[in-house]
Amino acid sequence: MEMAFLSKREALNLMPGEMFFGHHQGCIYTLLGSCVAITLWHPKTQLVGMSHYLLSQRFIGNTEKAKQPEGYYASDVVAYFSLQCRRYHINPKDCVVKVFGGSSMFSVNYEKTAVINVAQQNIQLGMQLLQEHDFRIHCHDVGGNRYRKVCLDVQNGDVWVQYGRSYAREIAY
Repeated sequence: MEMAFLSKREALNLMPGEMFFGHHQGCIYTLLGSCVAITLWHPKTQLVGMSHYLLSQRFIGNTEKAKQPEGYYASDVVAYFSLQCRRYHINPKDCVVKVFGGSSMFSVNYEKTAVINVAQQNIQLGMQLLQEHDFRIHCHDVGGNRYRKVCLDVQNGDVWVQYGRSYAREIAY
């Protein structure tokens, strides 16, 4: 998937299943519940990446899931970011990588039921894959039971998080 360059100072809103990698002048943001966002910033080249994935991995046996775009799954997103780093001759260890989201948005006690905790799977596999592809996670803000609006400042790699519900505060990472 080739990401187009955007005009200067344009805000980019990632919808579920979307991702971006390239140069950008402006904020890249998304709204997360159980989904997870990975942000990537390379200080030397000023290349940035951000994703908003919904599920941990693609299951090839299910043809409906196989039709989803690459940004839908953590496994595809991490592989794509790794490919882009190789394309631009970037060592993944030199990227500032941050992970956000994975909230349990529904009041279900997962310990007492046989329900799969999608949010927890999204967090665990996403972080595992990043490490397997030699990305170093600089910080993360995951889990909980509130939604997050995440904004990546492409100038310095800072990520601002605004919390939903009764948590009306912003934190920079």
